[in-house]
Amino acid sequence: MAISATGVGSGLDVQGIVSQLVAIEKQPLKQLQTKASTFQTQLSLYGKIKSQASALGDAAALLAGASGWNSQKASSSNATAVGVTAGATAVATAFSVDVQQLARAQSAASAGVAAASAVGATGDLKIELGSWSADVLPVFSAGSSVSVTVDATDTISSIASKINSANAGVVATVLRDGTNERLVIKSAATGTASGFRLNNPAEAGLAALGITNPSDGVSFVGQTAMNAEVKINGVPVSSATNKMVDVVPGVTLQLNQLTTAAAEVTVENDVDAITKNIQGFVDAYNAMNTTLADATKYTAATKTGGPLQGDATTLGLQNVLRSMLGSTSVGSTFSYLSDVGIERQTDGSLKINTTKLTSAQQDIPNLKALFATDNSNKLTNGFGLKVRDFARGLVAFDGLVSTKSTALQGAITRNAKDQDRVTDRAARVEVQLLKQYSALDAQMAQLNGLSSYVTAQLAQWNKSSS
Repeated sequence: MAISATGVGSGLDVQGIVSQLVAIEKQPLKQLQTKASTFQTQLSLYGKIKSQASALGDAAALLAGASGWNSQKASSSNATAVGVTAGATAVATAFSVDVQQLARAQSAASAGVAAASAVGATGDLKIELGSWSADVLPVFSAGSSVSVTVDATDTISSIASKINSANAGVVATVLRDGTNERLVIKSAATGTASGFRLNNPAEAGLAALGITNPSDGVSFVGQTAMNAEVKINGVPVSSATNKMVDVVPGVTLQLNQLTTAAAEVTVENDVDAITKNIQGFVDAYNAMNTTLADATKYTAATKTGGPLQGDATTLGLQNVLRSMLGSTSVGSTFSYLSDVGIERQTDGSLKINTTKLTSAQQDIPNLKALFATDNSNKLTNGFGLKVRDFARGLVAFDGLVSTKSTALQGAITRNAKDQDRVTDRAARVEVQLLKQYSALDAQMAQLNGLSSYVTAQLAQWNKSSS
């Protein structure tokens, strides 16, 4: 209680004196807080550098491997009839495609029944999967079979549901032609190998359905299965589907229509995709270069330096990275990045010379080799390998960037402990000073009281003497 009322009796500003003395004790705290802020800024920057190094490594890895160069684009002179796409394994080529027949699925239709009315047929509808021969009266080669029970009360819709629920390898739908409904059964896949046969031997109870097979001749209602038939560069090719995959390695053809004249298909290197990959590499490098440059620069006008200005680790990283991009590679007719239009600027950034890159793209194998050649030598490897390995090394657990980040985190931890020590010491000093000045305040209050008493006594004595 006496501490909280210091100075009351003596008029001495104990709290103010103690506060000023404690502030002197806390002066090192300001410096530590300033250092802590600097460490946090540097740590944040190294987090950004780590992220950008990872992005640069990914961009370089794309150019170091096959995937960055195997981009192909395909075109068709008659895309309406023959669509074409090229995969990663496709190579530059050209060929003609003459579509003579499209693949189709077998289907069979029942007789018409009044909509939503019972068919009045009873029996087991047997569905056999297999294939039909190409004879005038086709012969069926049977495989697996499924039977579906039809009741007299069933409608066309309920029969279709039963067939679909049986997973019989066919698809049943209802076709409405105005007043009547027909049951249409269709193979789940196209091609002659995906046919089916119904009711063999025939069940008299299901005669009302009127479903027939291709072997029934003119009474057959439906369509037979077919394979797609094409000629590629004049060579006959058959396919069970209208999507022909890898008939030419890496190329997929989508057959949509018959052709009256062969469609010309061309597969070539997708230069735009390669340009995009190279631009991605340049952009990733420039992002990291800008971060390093801004962090280490000194601005004469404001006489201020970046957060990492003078930091040996950061300057070393910047110099090594720039030196690497200016080095040579062995294994290509191109040696420097500048040979293919990737040119260094005065600020250390890279810029693409479109004219030179376009010229280099006329020789994709050597352009690829400039980035992807593996000489088992980090000095002469392709630039994709060089930068990929360097970037991965930076962000590895024991890499330069990770080590620097760990060191900064350690400095922040030590700084926090130093701040705690200063704060604790100041608190102890404050308690000690308050005790000392509180005691002084009490003594001065007593002296002031004694002084007042003596003065009063003297005044009284003087009155008595007169």
